[in-house]
Formats: sequence, C-alpha cells, structure tokens
Amino acid sequence: MFSDLALSRRLERAEGLACARFADARRSLFPDSGAEWVECAGAYAVFDGVDSPVTQSFGLGIFERPNAAALDTIERFFFDRGAPALHEVSPHAGIIAVDMLCSRNYRPIEISNVLYRNVEEPAAEDQPNVSVRVIGPEESELFASVSARGWADEHPELLSFLLRIGVIATAREGSLCFIGEVDGIPGAAGVLCIHEGVALFGGSATVPSLRRRGLQAALLRERMRFAYQHGCELAMMVAEAGSDSQCNAERTGFKIAYTRTKWRLPCEPS
Repeated sequence: MFSDLALSRRLERAEGLACARFADARRSLFPDSGAEWVECAGAYAVFDGVDSPVTQSFGLGIFERPNAAALDTIERFFFDRGAPALHEVSPHAGIIAVDMLCSRNYRPIEISNVLYRNVEEPAAEDQPNVSVRVIGPEESELFASVSARGWADEHPELLSFLLRIGVIATAREGSLCFIGEVDGIPGAAGVLCIHEGVALFGGSATVPSLRRRGLQAALLRERMRFAYQHGCELAMMVAEAGSDSQCNAERTGFKIAYTRTKWRLPCEPS
C-alpha cells in the first residue's frame, strides 16, 4: 500500500462521509439547527453550525479537478449559512487546487497529519481491571458525559457544547461509540466510523482522574479488534502535526499518509 492519490481518496471519503452523517444526526435531533451537506465536484461540503469543527469540505480536488464554478457553489453554500468557507485539502489535490485557493484570497489556518495502518487482530492484554465495550442505545448521555469531561479539562467553558457533540455522535449512522472503564468506573470514550473497509478512529478522551491507567491503549486495541472482526482492512486517524496524539498513533503502528492543510475564506458580509 502506497501513500498515493488512491489512498487519499479512500481516507478523505471515509472522513467526509462521517462528517456528513454527523450533520444528518444533528438535523434529526435538532431540526432547527440548519445542519446539512452537499456534494460538489466530488467534495463533500458539510454545514453543522457556524462554530462546529465539522463545518468544512472534504475531498476538494482529489475526485475532480476544481474549477471556479464549483468553488463558487461551495462558497455560497457556506456563506448563505453565515459560515466562512473552509476546506481540508489533501496534498494530492495538487498545486492547481492550492493556487486556485490562493487566487481567491484563502489563507491556511491549520495543518494536520492523516495517519493510517493495516487492520490486524490485536493480541490479548492482561488488564483485568480495564474493560472496553460498545455502548447501548440507552447510554447516550453517559457516553456524552465521559467524552465531554475528557475534552473539557482545559476548556471548561466548552462543556455544554461538547455534551451536545457527544449526544449527536451516538445518533450518527455508521458510528460506534465505545466506553472504557477502570474497575467498572467509566473513564474514557472513543468513536469508530466504518466506510468501505476503512475504519476511522476519532473522538478519544479520558477524564482527568483516570488518566495513565491504560484506558486509551485499551480503547484503541478494542476498536481495532472490532474493525478486524467486521472486515476492515485499513485504519485511519487524524492528528495535529507533531502533537502528542500523532506520537501516540505512531507508537501503535500508524504512519503518516500525508499532511493536509485547512484553508479559510471569511464569510461575505450580509
């Protein structure tokens, strides 16, 4: 397996579809949210709220060569909803896509690494006090609480926002939500999304009081086991370039497929 255009298409489509389904879940739970998505020039443009990290496009320039008309359409999709135009762009989109964005006054705002590895059945681990399981439909609020407390440690002002994100994640089609426990106490949460043999690992967080107890390693291991048992051949995750998350992923066999850039164009005044 090589880090080429074909691989990028598989990975970007898996993440783009997961985000599109997230918007579908938000709209189902909160009909007044205005969440929706469209496909244009092979890219998925997702609106999940002005401040949502899901609001952006995926796959621009890797399924079809971008053109001015397509960018006009995608920009209008975001601008009409009061959001800036945001694009996660794979380097396999090529210099033509980047040059077009620069000519339209886009600016880079984020760099991330897309990592991947083959899916293999993990070896059993002897941690009798640590367990991981897929949540039941009645445990949506439990999952949201654990996830939000883990993510909000350094930003407590975001707790209510993160609680809603967690609830929506449990309602997303094709999304499996996992809880990790120490001695029966829920302390970590993680998500797995599957699309055409690609297992997307995301949303992992541990509550502060139960960190360094092996929960994150157990979450990764059991999600990998689930992916293996359900026929996935490729695992992926996305991390900020050079971050601890990237280092942890590389320690468990992930390698960098490519580095991508998020581009932003401010919303036009009403």
